[in-house]
Amino acid sequence: MRAAFQAGLDELVSHLARMVRLAGEMMTNASIALHQNDLALAALVVDDYDQIKELYTALERRCVALLALEAPVAGDLRVVVSTVHALGHAQRMGNLARHVAMIARLKRPNPMTSGSVRPVLARMSLLSSQLAADAATAIEYQDPLSGCRLAVADDEVDALLRHLFGILFADGWSHGVEPAVDAALIGRYYERFGDHAVAIAQGVCYRVTGVVLATDADEPAARFR
Repeated sequence: MRAAFQAGLDELVSHLARMVRLAGEMMTNASIALHQNDLALAALVVDDYDQIKELYTALERRCVALLALEAPVAGDLRVVVSTVHALGHAQRMGNLARHVAMIARLKRPNPMTSGSVRPVLARMSLLSSQLAADAATAIEYQDPLSGCRLAVADDEVDALLRHLFGILFADGWSHGVEPAVDAALIGRYYERFGDHAVAIAQGVCYRVTGVVLATDADEPAARFR
């Protein structure tokens, strides 16, 4: 009985890592669609969000079943509780990737027509996707120190967002209000995506050690889905 329960926990963690990787792949594809004006790829990302929602629903139900039927204690309980938390973060990551893809599909002219914001957003997209991949690896290897490493990497995303806003609010911005708003939104989506990835990695610390680390993604006033 105990072996079957542990196998169920292992499967739950494995599927969570898969969901986080999928969110990261969605953001990668959404960014490519944005920068290359690839409408077909943007549409694919929007469709992939259905898979994120299905995984969220299935894994949430599995968590409830484990809590109700198996009555986990101590470390096992932390696995289930931290997974429920992480599922919410991963679902929001998928939604943020979908937002970027929607801008790529619907906005004309494409916000990337401004050369000054293009490299900033390109770097933010690369970092965000890498943060998702690193968060998935942290889940797979149960690395309690991964949250600190990801938080350091996420600091660059935050700095890039501030730099982006500096470009958009500068007197020399000549591309109009709507492209500025779109670029600001995209930057904000990348920044929030990174915050959620960090929160997932820091959740691994709680799962392994029982220590709770506060994250920007957990602040109610900071939520930006």
